[in-house]
Amino acid sequence: MTDLSTLDAAPAASIDDLTLEEKASLTSGASFWWTKPIQRVGIPAIMVTDGPHGLRKQAEGGDHLGIGTSVPATCFPPAVALGSSWDADLARRVGEALGAETSIEGVAVLLGPGINIKRSPLCGRNFEYLSEDPIVSGVLGAAIVKGVQSQGVGASLKHFAANNQEDDRMRASSDVDPRPLREIYLRGFQRVVEDAQPWTVMCSYNRINGVYASEDPWLLTKVLRDEWGFEGLVVSDWGAVNERVPGLAAGMDLEMPSSGGVTDAQIVAAVRDGSLDEAVVDVAAGRVLDLVRKATDGAGAVEGPLDVDAHHALAREAAGRSIVLLRNEGGVLPLARDGRIAVIGEFAEKPRYQGAGSSMINPTRLDSALDEIRALADGEVSYAAGFGIHSTTTAEQNAALRAEAVAVAADAETVVLFLGLPARLESEGYDRTDIDLPAEQLELLDAVLAVNANVVVVLSNGGVVALPFAERVPALLEGWLLGQAGGGATADVLFGVVNPSAKLTETIPVRLEDTPAYLDFPGEFSRVRYGEGLFVGYRWYDARRLPVAFPFGHGLSYTTFSYGDAVAAVAGDGDVVVTVPVTNTGDRDGREVVQVYTSLAGSRVQRPVRELKSFASVALAPGETREVVLTVRRKDLAYWDIRVDQWVVEGGAYSVEVGASSRDIRAAAAVEIPGDDVVVPLSKSSSMGEVMAHPVAGPVVQAAIAQMMSGMDGVEAIMPEGVDATKMMESFPFGRIGMFAAGQAGGEGGGVSPEMIDGLIAMANAPRQ
Repeated sequence: MTDLSTLDAAPAASIDDLTLEEKASLTSGASFWWTKPIQRVGIPAIMVTDGPHGLRKQAEGGDHLGIGTSVPATCFPPAVALGSSWDADLARRVGEALGAETSIEGVAVLLGPGINIKRSPLCGRNFEYLSEDPIVSGVLGAAIVKGVQSQGVGASLKHFAANNQEDDRMRASSDVDPRPLREIYLRGFQRVVEDAQPWTVMCSYNRINGVYASEDPWLLTKVLRDEWGFEGLVVSDWGAVNERVPGLAAGMDLEMPSSGGVTDAQIVAAVRDGSLDEAVVDVAAGRVLDLVRKATDGAGAVEGPLDVDAHHALAREAAGRSIVLLRNEGGVLPLARDGRIAVIGEFAEKPRYQGAGSSMINPTRLDSALDEIRALADGEVSYAAGFGIHSTTTAEQNAALRAEAVAVAADAETVVLFLGLPARLESEGYDRTDIDLPAEQLELLDAVLAVNANVVVVLSNGGVVALPFAERVPALLEGWLLGQAGGGATADVLFGVVNPSAKLTETIPVRLEDTPAYLDFPGEFSRVRYGEGLFVGYRWYDARRLPVAFPFGHGLSYTTFSYGDAVAAVAGDGDVVVTVPVTNTGDRDGREVVQVYTSLAGSRVQRPVRELKSFASVALAPGETREVVLTVRRKDLAYWDIRVDQWVVEGGAYSVEVGASSRDIRAAAAVEIPGDDVVVPLSKSSSMGEVMAHPVAGPVVQAAIAQMMSGMDGVEAIMPEGVDATKMMESFPFGRIGMFAAGQAGGEGGGVSPEMIDGLIAMANAPRQ
């Protein structure tokens, strides 16, 4: 295939220069990673390849499941870790590095980031996603896209949409109501599209409310393009196309990988027999041409060779900023460098640093935590594996490894115990069945604690795990999957070279049974009911006041922070500006993630107790105070009004809470938000309450009711004192008011005819000047 770096200019060919067959050919891949060239008019092929946390450029005979090897590339922290930084600037810098490596290798599009919501901790691909919250996912996702695309290459926002499990992922229908679909599962995608304009969006495998994402015109055209203004190309996930011709008409432009020409012929045949307008083919092929032009225009933006050391250093910085200090009782951390340390757990020597599947990177190098701890320590560092991470390890072997570890632990001042999930337990393609750590690891922890209470647990996992031992260990680090430099970053945090600042972007539950989707995951007979509705993640736990192991937004530091009084005010553009002074009250440089949550008491619609709407990562020296300014976008205060199918900001006195987690609120303010005018079209099935609230029909009907009630003999006698008869009528269907009035007027209709009702409805629904 053509190396883009050898091209001098973008192709000059236009759609008018192509035959129908050539246009159809552009809408599917030439092979696994390449688009089709049209040499007759000088259109080159371009290469797209997997990310999202590193470049996975395979040879031509590659695969999509990470089985085949790829060129060496920097393995940055996967999204599960990078999301915990809550730092858009850091995410952008990582995106820039990803884009640079993509450009150096002559690849046009990096397939990432993935921003699907972590609906359930069981999803086998959660390590590729940023958060259970759409604001975090949207802000960080946009930063990554901007970083990647600043290097002359494209990003591919995925997986669009409501792709929240791996079980039956090729055909399962995500059956989700309009409000959670819009407010939770699409909101992050909307943020990235509107803020960053990714070159491509990748449609997902699954169906949404019964319709395949790859052939859903509502999703791919009405929402993505007409509402959000997406300007790029929609590419299928690999093998996601169900029916190509309906998919093309829906707005699915590029099918990947190659179909061997089969679907190209289907498109041509559909045009020939009149079932598909050729203009549809022109639009899709034109978008492919636009992508090729962008790619050729950006080709060679970054020249090689790759600065391996610089990118490894950035990977180490990002990993250090992604480790969450969950617990640190008695100040056991940071470790003294001259102490006797026992490192236990095979993950310390053989790091679990990325997830399995299409995101697997062939790293340029790989740090082990054991080596890096020894490099920083001045005292004795002993090691024992403690358990085996392979499925072939027998119970007898684990017992022997445990006994060795106990002996090493008994002779140490501090034990650093690495626990986690073996790679086989979480991967693309299948989901987990529980959130427990392997039994042999929990047995090891019990045995070690029996001989040494000074234990620091470091976790290696792509999805959250249950932590029944959390209060039994003095220190606990959530190390996630940290990429190739995670070993060095872990050592940095353990010894205080890096002050931890990361916070959870997903709740760690006490039990699987407490999780929002527990009764509806993974569904049955290829249908998955999103029965928890809006109440995903912390929204669920907070609404039900459930205990959690660690709440959304939680994360400690080796220093401390105090918050002053918060102030919230509406700016001229309608956004809410929140200011709060934050002080580093400790003796170390540190970084605090300041979080803003909002709520509206007495809302007319169901709402969570609080919802994250803005955040900022702030670096502070000891004793330093900084006025932190955060912006809550007005559009992020809106809910999806199912009556009018649009976003609506409800007016009222909003509570603005500023905190260190969803359950650690440090300051609060109130702000009056003006609401949007919403006029709901009336019909005969509208309730009397809705009609009376209508700005046009309301006054007319209220006057009529008052007159009707005044003529009802004896109404006072049948109504107990204090009962509001008008209130009783609010749920009465407007179209039946004639019958009600007729009953009071001896069957004559009381002067209310069907024509009068129809006329009032027409008047109310007429366009207002």
